[in-house]
Amino acid sequence: MAPGVRRKSPNSTSSPLWGKLHSLWQDKHMVPFKTEYTLLVVSVLWFLEIGINAWVIQKVAYTEIDWKAYMDEVEGVINGTYDYTQLKGDTGPLVYPAGFVYIFTALYYITNHGTNIRLGQYIFAAFYLITLLLVFRIYNRTKKVPPYVFFFVCCASYRIHSIFVLRLFNDPVAMMLLFAAINLFMDGYWTVGCGVFSLAVSVKMNVLLFAPGLLFLLLSEFGLIKTIPKLSLCAGIQLLLGLPFLLENPAGYLSRAFDLGRQFMFQWTVNWRFLPEWLFLNRYFHLALLAAHLLTLLLFALHSWKKPGEGVFELLKEPGRRKIPPQKNTVDQVVLILFTSNFIGMCFSRSLHYQFYVWYFHTLPYLLWSGGVKKMAHLLRVLILGLIELSWNTYPSTNGSSALLHVCHLIILLCLWMAPPLHLSPADSQQQHRTVKDKRH
Repeated sequence: MAPGVRRKSPNSTSSPLWGKLHSLWQDKHMVPFKTEYTLLVVSVLWFLEIGINAWVIQKVAYTEIDWKAYMDEVEGVINGTYDYTQLKGDTGPLVYPAGFVYIFTALYYITNHGTNIRLGQYIFAAFYLITLLLVFRIYNRTKKVPPYVFFFVCCASYRIHSIFVLRLFNDPVAMMLLFAAINLFMDGYWTVGCGVFSLAVSVKMNVLLFAPGLLFLLLSEFGLIKTIPKLSLCAGIQLLLGLPFLLENPAGYLSRAFDLGRQFMFQWTVNWRFLPEWLFLNRYFHLALLAAHLLTLLLFALHSWKKPGEGVFELLKEPGRRKIPPQKNTVDQVVLILFTSNFIGMCFSRSLHYQFYVWYFHTLPYLLWSGGVKKMAHLLRVLILGLIELSWNTYPSTNGSSALLHVCHLIILLCLWMAPPLHLSPADSQQQHRTVKDKRH
């Protein structure tokens, strides 16, 4: 052997896999804290969730709330009633769009006319696991949230497990489709994503809270002329799904399925419990909330969403004709704008019921770790998540729990407002959002 040449150890290897495993073992204490290990941590948690959901279904009593009403409503359609004003269940009239009817009709037959509730629970457990896969993919792409937080995002929330597998609400189905649409938007499949987004809206109208953010992104990405076909696709899907009911009683379908003036009962509210009931039910209070909602969206669009130096009317032009060279939105921009749009809607909602928690639960960590207060301690962020969970698990809600929820919402909203305006460099564009032209069409 030549002098100065070191002999390789018999146990040494040049295998990349061995190198990664060795590095992981040396860095094992930092795995919960480094975003580079997000995929590893969420994979473990996802498989753990399979067992948790099975345990919950087997050991925790199912509680009937809306499932029987859903089955009664779709049974009316199966029996030939297409007039929405004549469709109702134990808890009241049918108030969801036509996509809900088709999906829950399928569940009606799969679960033996809705009687095999245990099978229904396992189907909703599958919906839960699919939703987690879609959510985890978003977090793995953005790499903003430390992995240990995902324990709170899935395993630790009693309320979310309850909404999915113990209550069988339609909200989880709508959100599963919504997160599928966001994954498509991240990958640049805007047309297909808009189609899936419209399907989510057809299950429950709350998905429209994401619509202002989506409209902003479409205009930013394509300009007005090329955005119109995508909006037309969304409208066309709604028209096609609702066609049997529109032909029977168009006014009845539109007034029931898309009732923007629907009145909610004070006894079920989670967010405005500290108000007197007469004020909660007051129409001017509702109009004030709507005005605050729209104003806040406008302020965020002008302050945080648009690129620096870009005028609002520039968004209406095709990207190639704008003063500022066109740049694609990064994955972070897509996710943050959509999540913020929905969160603003939650802050100013007239009433939040317990199942509505799933409307924004999986977005909260991203919003907290995307805020402008960079020096906010991780422990404080986790504390806010815990306080929000506490508010949603206080039943019935109290003056204190609803006020606490608003305080947490306000903190998150202020942090988002303090974040620097969204913009990207060409390098970021190439690194984070590689999308070919074929995908855009």
